[in-house]
Amino acid sequence: MRYVIRDETGAIVSVHREAVPGAVPMEDGDPQGLAFVDGLDDSQSFAGLDADLVRVLEDLIDALIDRNLLRITDLPAEAQQKLFARKHFRSRAQSRSLNLFGNETTGMVGEVATPSDGMVNMPNG
Repeated sequence: MRYVIRDETGAIVSVHREAVPGAVPMEDGDPQGLAFVDGLDDSQSFAGLDADLVRVLEDLIDALIDRNLLRITDLPAEAQQKLFARKHFRSRAQSRSLNLFGNETTGMVGEVATPSDGMVNMPNG
């Protein structure tokens, strides 16, 4: 159930997941409540765009490494750790999903191909 706080005119000024002082339960399907929540989608879609941009940057870094224009060791240690952690997380998520087209990556889960020696063990996370 959601709870809303309304101003003097009855317009919704905030929506809460839990009861807070001054909030009243919002009726399911309340048109004003749904319109208010739909207005929040702009910030949520912005977060989605950020997530998409992060994926593009990961792919760009991978392409630069594959073309020997960048070495993973050129990046700060913190950046390396974050990239390896994301790759490890993504490979675990992909290993649990339905794979209709075969394995697009070389190596096993927990390893990342590098231009220099083929495989690098990734930190456990």
